[in-house]
Amino acid sequence: MCDKRKRQCVCLRQVYKSCLDGLLPSYQAFYRVCSRLTKHQSTLLSGQDKQLLVALAGMDISVPHVAVVSLAVCCRALKLCKVPAAVLHAFDDIRLQPASQVVLGLPEHILAPHAQPSPNPVQLQMTTPFPVTLPECALPADFNKQHGLLAKPYKHLVHRAVLEQHMGEFKSFSTNPFQLNRKGIAHGSRTWQNSEKQVYLFLGYCHHYQQVSQPTLQLFLSSPLIAQYVSFHIAAGHSQLYIRNFLSCARCVLRWWQSKPGGNHPSFVEGLEWLQTLGLQVADQLPRPSKDPKGLADAGKWMSAPRLVHLIHGAELQSQDQMQQQGVTVETSRDMHDAALAAMTFSHLPPVRLSCIRSLVVPAYTGPCLHPDCKEPSCEGNRLSITSESPLLMHIQLPHHKNARKWGKAVIEFDVPSDLAQLLHTYLGAPRKALLEHHLLIGDTCPYVFMDMHGRGFVAAAVLTLYWQKWLVSRGGVPMNPSMCRQVFVDERQSNSATAGPSNQGAAMVMGHSVKQWDKWYDMQYHPRLAQNAVDGMQSWRAAMLQSHPPAAPDLTLSSALHCGHVLVSDSEESRYQSCCSDSDIDIDLD
Repeated sequence: MCDKRKRQCVCLRQVYKSCLDGLLPSYQAFYRVCSRLTKHQSTLLSGQDKQLLVALAGMDISVPHVAVVSLAVCCRALKLCKVPAAVLHAFDDIRLQPASQVVLGLPEHILAPHAQPSPNPVQLQMTTPFPVTLPECALPADFNKQHGLLAKPYKHLVHRAVLEQHMGEFKSFSTNPFQLNRKGIAHGSRTWQNSEKQVYLFLGYCHHYQQVSQPTLQLFLSSPLIAQYVSFHIAAGHSQLYIRNFLSCARCVLRWWQSKPGGNHPSFVEGLEWLQTLGLQVADQLPRPSKDPKGLADAGKWMSAPRLVHLIHGAELQSQDQMQQQGVTVETSRDMHDAALAAMTFSHLPPVRLSCIRSLVVPAYTGPCLHPDCKEPSCEGNRLSITSESPLLMHIQLPHHKNARKWGKAVIEFDVPSDLAQLLHTYLGAPRKALLEHHLLIGDTCPYVFMDMHGRGFVAAAVLTLYWQKWLVSRGGVPMNPSMCRQVFVDERQSNSATAGPSNQGAAMVMGHSVKQWDKWYDMQYHPRLAQNAVDGMQSWRAAMLQSHPPAAPDLTLSSALHCGHVLVSDSEESRYQSCCSDSDIDIDLD
């Protein structure tokens, strides 16, 4: 190591010691100042240099990597941090001394207090006082929707040792079936994926917009950062549901910190209450946007049920005609795949949940259940099976759906209609084999019925959404989300002009919920339709009232006994109530 590098490490060691002594606001704050001064052109310390800092100053190995900056920049940063003048003089002395004397001549009494790493390096306490209002936030000039750590520019930060350790512990805490220091049941795979996504989005924001060099879950202990992040989402126009999902994830992270040794600080209880209050006020001030079919159609995000059925039916007929005329090719096989996927999503069946369609395995699959949360050894998973070849009968069973736990593990199962069964049977033959061979997959390497353009199953919901939207536009439709098909179906079934079809209760069962949820979430015209029906019904009610014979008018003549100012009471109550003029309580009520 050269003398200049030694002096830089000694200088950074002195900064670290000053942070421990409380002379600087924080080590990360000092680093941000240095980064701004160098315009983010600094380099990270190597592992050897960091070992030197550990040996010299007892620097904790859990501290994030720091950047090597020049000694002049370091002193300028200290001035900006407004450290005492004595500290600045000490750094000037370090700059002027030869490196050999500085490294070998460090006094032992300075190193002694920090020679041993702390058994609990993280201070388990939230930043106080908590913000009483959200700070104003304007979108930065370099605003990028893909600012999470999972985005390509920042993905390398996910694999840093401290963050990986935190995420591993947090995942175990959240997903362990029996975690008695955790409130509630374990997170399922999908819930954990959403939590992980929210964590990486928040850490990416802190890294990209708050200049945090090494983001970790310790940032969730900073209530000002959380408040700034919520303001950032509001400025970006994100929905209240999106923000509340993050706040729910933040509460889970705080409970994880609270379960660690030293996590019994009162600030955690206050922090959980603060987050709950913030979530309630976000829900109140940022209501859900009202959606109606007309508004969605004007925005190009809605198709009526007849139009959607005709579009899918046309795709089915075209794929079958092309298969007969051109034979089995990659293009005709992909067209039949897309037609079968669209027919499964809408038209032939009540709109099944997309998660069930994505996880549907082929009849030839004989392996274990592929659902990540399944613990039943005999479970076959969400499966499409062939009951009979002649006549062709196909069956679908869905043990893994959103409400399986609430329904007592009741399975959604039904026989496939004949037209859809014929389409699926044709696709599962030579066309699917052609797609597998085109993507260099042999046999049943892809166990799922439907696959993306690379021959892989639609494991991620976003991949299926983009695939469906692109296909719908190519067929002359609009880029409507595939989950919106459920609203389209419910809107038609609940409308006053609904055609003959399945019972609402049975259709809701196949969709994986209940008719009550139709009224609450899926029926976009529930309130205006009921209100209009009530107003229309009042006209016939009024006409019936006018046609009926009115009753005889009652005699409203008052007897002379009631003009005396006294109240008529029974003999038993005479002792309690003598007169309306003598009872003070009645006088007060009348006044």
